[in-house]
Amino acid sequence: MLNCHGCEVKNLLSSMDLKIPLSLQSLFHFIGCYPSSSIVLIDEEGKISRLSTTFMQAMGYTAMELQGRTYTDILRGFTSLEDFYLHCKTHIRETNSLPKIEVKAKNGDWIVSEAFISRIIADESVEMSMLYLPHLNKKKHRTLLQQFSDSFLRNVNLGVMLFDPYGRLVEISDMACSILGHRRDCILNKTIDELFEAVPVESRLVHPSLLQGVVVRNRAVHWHNAHQGYDLLIDSNVLKDESEDIVGAYVIMKDVSNLRSLEAQLHRSDRLAMIGQIAAGTAHEIRNPLTSLRGFIQLLQSALENQKLDREVGYLTIMKNEIDRINELVNEFLLLSKPKDVRYRPTSVAGTIRNILPIIESEANLYGITVRYIHEPALPLVIADSELLKQVFLNISKNAIESMEGTGVLTIIERVGKDRQIHVDIQDTGPGIPNYIMDKIFDPFFTTKENGTGLGLAVCQRIIHDMGGYIRVRSKGYGTTFTITLPAQG
Repeated sequence: MLNCHGCEVKNLLSSMDLKIPLSLQSLFHFIGCYPSSSIVLIDEEGKISRLSTTFMQAMGYTAMELQGRTYTDILRGFTSLEDFYLHCKTHIRETNSLPKIEVKAKNGDWIVSEAFISRIIADESVEMSMLYLPHLNKKKHRTLLQQFSDSFLRNVNLGVMLFDPYGRLVEISDMACSILGHRRDCILNKTIDELFEAVPVESRLVHPSLLQGVVVRNRAVHWHNAHQGYDLLIDSNVLKDESEDIVGAYVIMKDVSNLRSLEAQLHRSDRLAMIGQIAAGTAHEIRNPLTSLRGFIQLLQSALENQKLDREVGYLTIMKNEIDRINELVNEFLLLSKPKDVRYRPTSVAGTIRNILPIIESEANLYGITVRYIHEPALPLVIADSELLKQVFLNISKNAIESMEGTGVLTIIERVGKDRQIHVDIQDTGPGIPNYIMDKIFDPFFTTKENGTGLGLAVCQRIIHDMGGYIRVRSKGYGTTFTITLPAQG
């Protein structure tokens, strides 16, 4: 009588020297009543006669697809049923464990599973073999986990790296390949030292102490490959088996560059707003005495010129120029606060650029620079103040012209992004911006010019930010591109 389930089947059939007699009807009833067991019945000709529901679900088959087929179509690991019966008997006696065979799933995968086989006499004359695979459903579960793992590594927006106990890279996600700047097939099976051989130990994304059990949580790292920079948060830990032995390690990298950029932009905006408020409150008090000083200096200058005191006239000229410089600085301060007469309306970016193009070309001619303008037909309108847009384009173009120091090409490109945002690229062929100052160029008062105030780019960023856009800069050691992005009119 076969009122058993799961591992009890193994106990019932443990006496392998006996052929268990029962009717075919009882045998089929047993398989139907215990569908959670993975069972395959094979007749004396080696044909598959019956299968349990669990086996078919785990392997993806229907009964019609397998009944009547030879068992070797889906099983391998033994040459005949008799050989497997003897092998099973010997293996259990010597190891107290079940032998393993390979089972073919419908998708073509071969799954390794423990198996147990017993010979059964049905209806006193029909000899059959009952193959029992106790953990096949678990094997299928692991296959699903593997499929999820493969999909996760391909599609997840995280940098994931898996290392074996010897520090060799055995798997990596697409995002991690982008961060490292290498193709997957070029770096698999390389050790940590080989991956980062040109990088100082303290600056590596993966520290050699990883496999010593050192746990890392949210370590902030700025990483720059040959093409792009990243702000990353890194987690890492070892992987252990049931015996607490280290079998590998993982590293997870989250790209927070956009978040850091947004935080920096908000911080700059706060600083600019504070400076603007101070400037608006003090500009009147500063300008009034400056106007008086400049007026009296002009009077003195005229008197000294009449007396032919050229040296003193020169001193007064210097003083007047410095007063003018102070006045210009106050004007730039005032631009940091939102101008009171700003008028946002539907504006043509292309029309704004064409209006100021003669000014840009005239400035470029003074420096021997060539200007290229690439127009985008039917460019959508944006909601902006055209005068402020002119100020932004002129300021960035002037900076680009001055950076090329006498030779080069200034290129202005209009384009529409997939998200219907309007982009204007202003490219130069100058020496580029060094990485160590790239993050500072929009900070108020930061400048590399001898007579610069460090407010031009800060003002430009404030203007574009108030219009709902942003400014990005790229520099690869030769040439720099400023991209001004604005949302198209809804």
